[in-house]
Order: sequence, then C-alpha cells, then structure tokens
Amino acid sequence: MSTALLVIDAQKIYTEKGADLFCLDSKGTIDRINHLIKKFERNRLPIIFVRHIHKSDGSDLGRMFDYLGKFDDFNFKAGTSAVEYDDALYRPENMTEIIKNRYSAFVGTDLSDRLKRLHVKRVVIVGFMTNCCCDSTARDAHDHDLYVDFAPEATGTPGTETLNERRIRAIVAELMENAFARVLTVRQALDCNYTD
Repeated sequence: MSTALLVIDAQKIYTEKGADLFCLDSKGTIDRINHLIKKFERNRLPIIFVRHIHKSDGSDLGRMFDYLGKFDDFNFKAGTSAVEYDDALYRPENMTEIIKNRYSAFVGTDLSDRLKRLHVKRVVIVGFMTNCCCDSTARDAHDHDLYVDFAPEATGTPGTETLNERRIRAIVAELMENAFARVLTVRQALDCNYTD
C-alpha cells in the first residue's frame, strides 16, 4: 500500500512574526515537518506540497472569509509574501505542488486523481492550520476512502481567543482519532514502515 505525505500550507502567513496568522510554535512545526519530508524522500514515497492562494482580485473567494463580515482585504492573496513557503521548509527537487483556494486540499483540485494515479491508499497529514485546512483535508481524505494518519505535533495554528495551539492540537487529535484518522506523534510517524 503506497503512502503519501501531504504538506498543507507551510506558508509565511503562519510562520513570520507579525503575520496575520502567526503560530507561536511555527519554527518547531516546520522542523518536525522537515523530518517527515526527508523520511518520505529517502523512502521514495510521494510528497505533495499544498499552498492556499487566492486571486488578487478576490474573484475566487467564495465563502472563504464571509464569517468575518464585511472586509476590504483578505489573506492568501496571490503575489504577496504571505503565500510563499516558509524559508526553512525543506523542498526536494522536482517537488509536486497543488494550489488550492478552500480549506480542504481536495476541493477544486486534482489531488484525488493524483493520489489514484500514484496508487496511494494512505495519506499522512501535516502543515497549517491544525483546525482548518489540516482537519478539513483529513476528513475529506477519509471520505475518499483513504487511510489517514494525522500528526498533530507537525501541524500549527495561531489558536483562538480562548484556545492556544497546544489545546487545539489536542482537541483536533481527539476528534480525528474518534472517527477519521490514526493519530500519531511525529516519532511514531517516523518509525512507521510506510512502503511503496
């Protein structure tokens, strides 16, 4: 059974101090993601990088930010530094990338078709945000009949007004494990015998 690593939205909007969605543990999160990328690269297993980007005119926003009410600006705008990968993110040569404009990496993309062509039956989810794009992608992967491994330590979130990053990781992990995914520490994921 082939396993693919999905690296979700490891972008500067989450990792640069002062960015709108800066995550306090972003440096550690990127480091843990890099360990998994290198493991998959060594084992010649598929790695798919995903970036969230919107057209600069906002014509592809849909309902992405309407929960904020009326707004004049939006995040993930094409052409801004916020949508670039974090400088410390390890990116193998000839990397595969998907651009999305919704929370789930499956919506409006060819991710499902790519995974089928690669005969992938299991995905490992890492990246940003734990409680939005990682969570949504994991749930959709499950509904696409894929096995899902979710590594919350290798996901990041700025938190909410009442919940910090550590707490959100724990909550999402519990919800994932209850119905959608096998939850692993990064160490456990590194020790898994993912084979092609």
